[in-house]
Amino acid sequence: MRRPDPGRRTLPAVNSPRIVATDLDGTLLTSDRTVSPRTRDALRLARAAGAVIVFVTARPPRAVREIAEQAGVTGTAICSNGAIVYDLDTDEIIESLPLDPGAARRAARALAEALPGVGLAVETGRGVLAEAAYTRRVPEDMPFYREVVSVLEEAEPFVKLLAHSPAHTADEMIAAVPATVKGLAEITQSGDGGLVEISAPGVTKAAALDRVCRAHGVPAGEVVAFGDMPNDLAVLTYAGLGYAMANAHETVLASVPRRTLSNDEHGVAAVLERLYG
Repeated sequence: MRRPDPGRRTLPAVNSPRIVATDLDGTLLTSDRTVSPRTRDALRLARAAGAVIVFVTARPPRAVREIAEQAGVTGTAICSNGAIVYDLDTDEIIESLPLDPGAARRAARALAEALPGVGLAVETGRGVLAEAAYTRRVPEDMPFYREVVSVLEEAEPFVKLLAHSPAHTADEMIAAVPATVKGLAEITQSGDGGLVEISAPGVTKAAALDRVCRAHGVPAGEVVAFGDMPNDLAVLTYAGLGYAMANAHETVLASVPRRTLSNDEHGVAAVLERLYG
């Protein structure tokens, strides 16, 4: 099967985009969750041409800063699916958009009824509060976990409600959420098995990216974006140039006409080299 040509443009495109917006897991990072030397060089090439690099990720701030150091990236990062705008240089959260507790309770009840045994956790921006039934554990995140009886009874504001079911896929879980609940929150997935992520209404990666672009005086047509999962789809359609990774979720591949190579084939680098080389 012929590999996609990362430089082939089937739609009108911009030259030398002023902002490079990229997802991390499954996109910029290889499967071992590192930034390859080729990708690091390509990011350096884009910066030398005057482009601003913006990470747009489901990860919380604490899981982004080390990657930014690997990649040689500074400035602003969009974290937690757009609920947080984070300053990589000062380690400060610039903007935080919490989820309404009432909407979170309704979503949690709906998931519990549709998917018995589902485990819940919440992301606060600086840590994770998890119920005992939430068995998903990210090793590097363990110092930031705190087990609680009920995440929805905690007073601490949170930016994401996390629902995990080892017995279901994320697609199955999202399909099980009633339409009435979907109207109260943004519900998406970023690719980790049976994990669904719930944010406040209107909180998406694309909405946060639009605010960052406006702050830089850059229109959407001068953005190149990369992603692989449904939570990236709004960003890929927002940008003047949106590229789906070859390893992307089927929904993304069906919706985004531009393709690049997979994350393990340095697909982001392949496009940046052509755009800025």
